[in-house]
Amino acid sequence: MNLAEKLMEERRARLAAERLLELKQAELSAANRKLGRHALALTRQIGATQAEVAKTRDENKKVKLDLSTANEKVEKAEQRLWDSLGAIEDGFAFFDSDGKLISANDAYLNLFDGLEEVTPGVSYVRLLQILTDEGLVNTADQDPDLWRAQMNERWLSPNPEPIVVRMWDDRYLRLLDQRGKSGDMVSMALDITTTVQYEEELQTARERAEAANRAKSAFLANMSHEIRTPMNGVVGMAELLCDTGLSEEQRLYAQTIKNSGEALLVIINDVLDYSKIEAQKLILHPEPFNLERCVHEVLMLLQPTAKDKGLTLLLDYDLFLPNTFVGDPGRIRQVLTNLVGNAVKFTNTGHVALQITGIGDPDEGTCSVHITIEDTGIGIPEEKVQHIFGEFNQVEDERNRQFEGTGLGLAISKRLLELMGGEIWVESEEGKGSCFGFRIELPVVADSDTSIPPMPPGLHRVMVVDQPSVMRDILNKQLAMLGLEVTLIDDGASALATLSGDIDLVVCDEHLADQEGADFCQQLRSGSWSNTPVLMLSSDPVAVADPRNQSITNGMLLKPIQRQELFNRLATLHDDPVQASPPEPLPGAAPPAAPAQTGPAATENVTPLPCGRRKMRVLAAEDNRTNQLVFRKMVKDLNIDLQFAMNGIEAVEAYKSFQPDLIFMDISMPLMDGKEATQKIRELEYGTETYVPVVALTAHAMTGDSDGILAAGLDHYLTKPLRKALIHERIHAYLPAEAAPLMDDHAAQSGAA
Repeated sequence: MNLAEKLMEERRARLAAERLLELKQAELSAANRKLGRHALALTRQIGATQAEVAKTRDENKKVKLDLSTANEKVEKAEQRLWDSLGAIEDGFAFFDSDGKLISANDAYLNLFDGLEEVTPGVSYVRLLQILTDEGLVNTADQDPDLWRAQMNERWLSPNPEPIVVRMWDDRYLRLLDQRGKSGDMVSMALDITTTVQYEEELQTARERAEAANRAKSAFLANMSHEIRTPMNGVVGMAELLCDTGLSEEQRLYAQTIKNSGEALLVIINDVLDYSKIEAQKLILHPEPFNLERCVHEVLMLLQPTAKDKGLTLLLDYDLFLPNTFVGDPGRIRQVLTNLVGNAVKFTNTGHVALQITGIGDPDEGTCSVHITIEDTGIGIPEEKVQHIFGEFNQVEDERNRQFEGTGLGLAISKRLLELMGGEIWVESEEGKGSCFGFRIELPVVADSDTSIPPMPPGLHRVMVVDQPSVMRDILNKQLAMLGLEVTLIDDGASALATLSGDIDLVVCDEHLADQEGADFCQQLRSGSWSNTPVLMLSSDPVAVADPRNQSITNGMLLKPIQRQELFNRLATLHDDPVQASPPEPLPGAAPPAAPAQTGPAATENVTPLPCGRRKMRVLAAEDNRTNQLVFRKMVKDLNIDLQFAMNGIEAVEAYKSFQPDLIFMDISMPLMDGKEATQKIRELEYGTETYVPVVALTAHAMTGDSDGILAAGLDHYLTKPLRKALIHERIHAYLPAEAAPLMDDHAAQSGAA
């Protein structure tokens, strides 16, 4: 190889080495750059890690600080809790699930009188043993073993019931134990000694109050007897005096004595009723009764007073409301009498109107009856309305001091309605009148008819002649509900001027704006419309029975109008197949006399009385001479053999010797009272076929007296003052068949006269 070739080869080798060096340098440079980037990233990561470590270290320091602070707070709270538990007088303790004491406050530990054994770790069973062995608990007559067994059984129950234990020093502890979810038990021993002593004092006070209430009831009953006994003489003799021949002035005096005596009895009854209600001794006696008739009787009772004051009594009884319910009619009548009587008492002009409606519940068979009593009287000041139902309350001011009364009527009414499940309210405006209302839920008698009877075929249009009034509005509403077309006319002259042939009935009031109703009817009868039926309304029973009024009308209706009476009158106006039921008699009216029979039929029905019949023998046991005189005068017209006994012992002896057919027995008598005497008589009758009815006569009027009297063997119960009609009713009811008639010819003629 020549030099040139060698040089060329070396040059090639040198160039290759240079290229290789350049390549290695490039690789080294790239590796350095990569290493630099990695070192930078690692540096950054190390920095972040260091920062995070520093942060974590700071947080750990804060957490440790917070934890230390929390531990301090917990320790303080726990210390405060135990300080508080140690300060309270009630015992507090913790037990674990095995029933071993964990911790307890001083009050709990002191129950064990400082015994060293009572420390954390002692079992609950051992604590019970210590209580009985050391005599720390008073188990009374109960065996200690039995007491511990009962207490342990209670402790093991999931939810132990609270229990009261008595300690040796007469302290009473109420043990309350609550089991936790883990089985631990929290136990508290509350000292209720003061509460127990207070309850004992309350019980003693209650017993004293009940004794005082019984004494008060006995006092009221005795006072009732002491007042009613002389009042029986006053009212009875006044009633007998009114039946004798007196001048008008003398009759006025006698009637005033009788009315004043009865007014005094009303006051006595108010006080007694309120006392019975207050003592929760009043008993309701529900029975089927006719509500409409009950209301009408109350209105008829108060009608004379209202008439004397020139007031109009109005009744709006819903035509679709039943009239037969189940309730205590006596108490409902008492509420109505109180409310309507007050309305009449405090009203000088205008009217007193009753509205009776109801909402029935067919599913329950009951009806919610709403009764309102509206008057145009003096009203009640707004600030006194809320107190009107209080005891002994009247709205006292210069306007009404003329009105007498106990102030108990509304309080009694409110209590009675509450006893019957009802409520009462009042709305009033001073000087314009008041409206009292009450609601009561009453069962409806199953066969109570609420249907409206069909009207006669020829009765379509009715003309009502009366000046504008509440009464006219009520009548207009009722006639419209019967399906009749009503024309209202204000006075008689206008009625005569507008009367036409399409009017089927004219209804007018007794007193019209321009003339008397009788004069209007007379003009109608003498004119072109003499055949038009006419009904006249009057609030005077005398005017209703006046033959002159009946001769010029087709019927008289007594205000306030009863629904059945209105139906009957309308149904009999025209000849039609509708048969009206006979009208119900007015309260207090005598039953219609039977038509006299003549001829052979009458003779056949008369049974001649045999001669020589003995008189009915009546024994009256009464220790008061005045009451004996009253009783004797009340039965003087009866053909009876009357004998008196001064006490129960004499009554029993008279029963043996006199052999009475009927005994009137006073309850309160010396030596032997009426109940004991009746029991003696019933013992004498035992084993024989005789039985003498005994009627109690008593001035006592407290609830329960009648039950006790009837339970003693008496048959009936009459409260003094005695009523002549009731005495006669009892005597007639027990007249023996073999006895002579009670009314001889002379007495019958005197009675007829």
